[in-house]
Amino acid sequence: MPLTLLPMARGFVYLCAVVDWFSRRVLSWRLSITMEADFCIEAVEDALARYGKPEIFNTDQGSQFTSIDFTAVLKKAEIAISMDGKGAWRDNVFVERLWRSIKYEEVYLHAYKTVSEARAGIGRYLAFYNSRRPHSSLDRQTPDQAYFNALAPMMVAA
Repeated sequence: MPLTLLPMARGFVYLCAVVDWFSRRVLSWRLSITMEADFCIEAVEDALARYGKPEIFNTDQGSQFTSIDFTAVLKKAEIAISMDGKGAWRDNVFVERLWRSIKYEEVYLHAYKTVSEARAGIGRYLAFYNSRRPHSSLDRQTPDQAYFNALAPMMVAA
């Protein structure tokens, strides 16, 4: 869960996203005009409330993710915390690839004038990304298909 900086017509916003590594599905995301941890915490809490807790949660070593407040959320939920090595972008390659897709397929094509415009555009793109954009690494499935197809056998077993 690294952050990325998205340009707007004037200024920029920060984006964080909680991504399921298996399916590449974006489970939750938030935008902010600051690099404080609050919006990252909101994204994690939303993902936990909607999808349950994973065994492990991976982040980079950004100050948001090493903050007491952020790590407390994961510790309280009894989730193992994994942090990438400094400068080790390959450790979070799926999220880095998502950032590239968002920027080249959405953000760079639009000069958002406001944070609200950016939020709406990115929301539309991520809905498309999850439900309609196939991935070669997922055998041409969309992230939604990979995520929900993996859940189906677990639901039957329960």
